[in-house]
Amino acid sequence: MDRKALFFDVDGTLLSEITDQVPESAVKALNQARAEGHLVFINSGRMYCILDFLNQLVEVDGFLCGCGTSIFVQGKNVYEYRIPKDRARRLKESFAECRMDGWLEGTEACYFQSQSSPFEAVEQTRRNLAVLNGVSPYTWAEDCYQFNKFCAVWNDDSDLKRFTDLLPDFQVIFRDVQFMECVPNGHSKATAMKQVLEMFHISLENAYVFGDSMNDLPMFQYGINNVLMGAHDKGLEPYAAFVTKTVEEDGVAYAMKKLGIIS
Repeated sequence: MDRKALFFDVDGTLLSEITDQVPESAVKALNQARAEGHLVFINSGRMYCILDFLNQLVEVDGFLCGCGTSIFVQGKNVYEYRIPKDRARRLKESFAECRMDGWLEGTEACYFQSQSSPFEAVEQTRRNLAVLNGVSPYTWAEDCYQFNKFCAVWNDDSDLKRFTDLLPDFQVIFRDVQFMECVPNGHSKATAMKQVLEMFHISLENAYVFGDSMNDLPMFQYGINNVLMGAHDKGLEPYAAFVTKTVEEDGVAYAMKKLGIIS
């Protein structure tokens, strides 16, 4: 049997965005895959600091975090990219100049401005991450940390065009209405996936990708065996090899059995 490498997005793939739970069927399927000799990796836009809940649910072989900016394999941090401090300072100035807000995402924690934000999306994210112990006591005013990527929100008063024009060194992923994820050029879920496959000498033909949203696009463009969740962004459809059921309908376990990944 050829050993396979399985790469799973989190939100909308393993984790239900309706129930905020990982189905027991998915946990069992991932455990069974590892018991049968396959490798299981989380490949997420989330940073490592807010993935600890998965550590408590299921054992995996690695965490590919922050859209490829941080890679942990078998408990070791094998790759890390952090935005240089001078560039980080200019980014914070760009937020102010363009009347936008957001949060900065690092391996150790996520960073917010000290004052309350006029954007509800920022305050809701601050509350959500606080539950996961992912909010740093340090704020944008401090200069004692580095981060890997960031997210931004805007409104009708913001200068979105100027802001994006100031980001030639970032890939901008528009995720939702007035919300975008910004990843340093040269990094994506695909670059992380490629690095791990090379590390374990596994061919692309033996790699399986599971995802649902547009920050999974590089992974789907790079992969061959792409499993698309039942609820998904339409932009991924041209790259899907198999469309499974939704998270709530046990879509991960269903696909892994149908595709013969697990017995």
